[in-house]
Order: sequence, then C-alpha cells, then structure tokens
Amino acid sequence: MSYFTGLQCSMCGTTFPAEALYVCDQCLGPLEATYDVAKIRASVSRELIERRPPNLWRYREFLPIEGEPRTGFFSGFTPLVRADRLARELGLSELYLKDDSINHPTLSYKDRVVSVAATRAVELGIKIFGCASTGNLGNSVAAHAARLGLQCYVFIPRTLEPAKILGSAVPGPHVVAVDGTYDDINRLCTQVGDRYGWGFANINLRSYYAEGAKTLGFEIVEQYGWRFPQHVVSPVAGGTLLPRIGRGFREFREAGLVSGDLPKIHAAQAEGCAPVIHALDEGLAHPDPVKPNTIASSIAIGNPADGFQVVKTVRETGGSGATATDAQMIDAIHLLACTEGIFTEPAGGATLAATISLVERGVIQKNESVVVCITGNGYKTSTVMADSLRKPTELGRSLKEFKEFFARCHEQHQADE
Repeated sequence: MSYFTGLQCSMCGTTFPAEALYVCDQCLGPLEATYDVAKIRASVSRELIERRPPNLWRYREFLPIEGEPRTGFFSGFTPLVRADRLARELGLSELYLKDDSINHPTLSYKDRVVSVAATRAVELGIKIFGCASTGNLGNSVAAHAARLGLQCYVFIPRTLEPAKILGSAVPGPHVVAVDGTYDDINRLCTQVGDRYGWGFANINLRSYYAEGAKTLGFEIVEQYGWRFPQHVVSPVAGGTLLPRIGRGFREFREAGLVSGDLPKIHAAQAEGCAPVIHALDEGLAHPDPVKPNTIASSIAIGNPADGFQVVKTVRETGGSGATATDAQMIDAIHLLACTEGIFTEPAGGATLAATISLVERGVIQKNESVVVCITGNGYKTSTVMADSLRKPTELGRSLKEFKEFFARCHEQHQADE
C-alpha cells in the first residue's frame, strides 16, 4: 500500500502530479513529496518498523514510491557509533557518529537517495538514468543503474579525484567528464533531461531522490532509542541532506513515533565553498552563489539547489553553521581516524572540524548530546592525505634491526608522555 499522494511546491503550495517534475511552474520553488499523514499515523508503529529488514525501506510508508522497492535492499541502516574517545578529545559527554561511509554498495550516503530515485525512475518508465555529480553520487547512480539494467550517464568535472572516477566507471556507464564546475554540469544535465526525457537523479527526479535522505534522520531517532539528540551536525553541498534530516524528524513526531523537542541542526561547509554559512551569517534567505575553491570536492557546490531550505531548517531548529579550512579538514580526518578508526573523506573532515568550532564557540554545550554525520569514505579521496602522513619505516628482515627500531619508538613514546 502506498501512502505517497503526489508533489507540492514547498513555497506556494501548488500541487502537481507524481511525475518527473522538480520545480514549480508558478513560483519556481522546489517540489516536495506529500503523504497521507493520518493513514501513516494509524498504520505505522515502532514495532512494525523494528521487525523489518535493516535497510532504508523499513521506513517505506514515508517514501515516495507507489509499488515495491527495486533496489537498495542493503542500503541504509548504517551504524550510529558512540564515539567516546573522540568525545573526550572534544570535551563532550555524549557524541555519536552516523557513519554512512560504509553504506552499501558505494560507501556514501548517496546510496540512500539513489535507491529511492532509481526505484521511482523505473515506476515512471524511465530507461536512461543519470546524474550530475562531484563523485559519490556518480558512483551510486552507476551501481544502482547496473542492478536495474538501466542505461546510465554520469556527468562529472574533469578535475574529479581518480578513485571517484574509477568508482563510477567500473559498473560500465557512460562517464562524461566536463570542462567546468559542478554548477556548469548541472545546467548541462538540466538541458539534456529536458531535451531527451532522461531521468537525472538529482535534477528532474530530485523530488524523489531528496526524500531518501530522510532515512538518515529516521535511523538516528530509532538507533538513539526512539529519542531525539540535542544537536545534529550535517555537511552541506547541494542541500539535499540537512533539510530532509529535519523533515524526517518532524514526520516521525507527527506520526507519533517519537516526542520531544527537535534537535538543533547545524550546517558544515568548506571555507572555500560556503554559500549557506555566508547566508546564515548575513541574514539572507537565499545563499548567493560562490566559486568553489577547496579540497572537499564532494561539497564543492557553489550554488546549492536546496540552499533556501537549508537556511530555513537551520534557523527554524535554532541551529547554526561553521566552516573549515582545508588544513582543518585534514586535521579532523586524522583526529577521527586516530580516536575512532573511521577514515572519512574531506566532507567528513569539514563536518567534524565545524563541530569542534561549534563546541569552542559554546553553540554546543559540553554536556549535550551530539550526532555528527559522516557521509563519505576516505578511501575514495586518499590522495588528499598523502602529504600529511608519516612514511612507512623501512627495515630489513632481522630481529636485531627491529629491536633497535622498537627501542627508538619506545624512547620517543616516553618523551611524548
């Protein structure tokens, strides 16, 4: 049974049929999926959700499909890791990491949104599936298209990290490397979608794609014991994730699955690409576009499609925002790996560095509960860390040589203490 009822403009309220539409023709506002909330409240319980398989479709009543899921049967329900060692470093009493860096099958939160967009693409009869991508989305679109047997086109910047290009190319799509920024590529894909009728996950299917991001918020609530934490820190790129985390929290509360005050949701961006943080600081409703200049390619989107919704959600929840320099991202990646063994990409480094800033500024109090969203895996962007790591120690095969080496290590360890 589907609880999905159609699309509605988030700004003027005009309703639209559930087609490959993404922008209101009355006010140019973004379209969002709508649901029969009363029916959901009467039908869905914590016990029902908990009995289902551990994937994003355990929340299917809250997702915009009409039939059965087609992909994503192992995507989602990633760990909510209690990070006690990292918490001590930050002076926090209760810190968690929502770790989508191990999401199936392509190691980022994009496997959530693409599972929903790809399922809806099949329902709409779309035969060619694609995306404009800074890396992680292309990996996910290529993988899920392969599982569904859809023709696939992934459009990326020419300057993308080799590992992310490889991750998109292996499943066999057409990878198109464009001489331009992500925003240039997004405009090209909009034109291609309009001209040929293709389904682009983050453009004409964005109304469905974005809903998959709510599942990260749903999981935080369920894994935190059907409660809200006090703070959530999310990275911001195109703006899909942060407002849908907020929407997920609200929908769970409306459905009677959780009660209490909503968390304060905070935005994290790279200093070299921070249109949302600038808007928050300057009291703007809409972020002004910027030209990206950062190592964090996965969040290097200078004109975020959902920037207005990000700003609105942060302000409505009483949240804030912070930026991170490239050097601070690298330091945060090291810190996370050294304390919790999790290797994140620069976007995760930006999110943790922003969290540190929010704690230092007193925006997050040290006795409050915090969830930091880790959305991508560091193995895809390992080259950014190459110059900041110690080189391996080269030894021969003798025990004597190792003993001398170990003695030097022990002396250094004692000196450091």
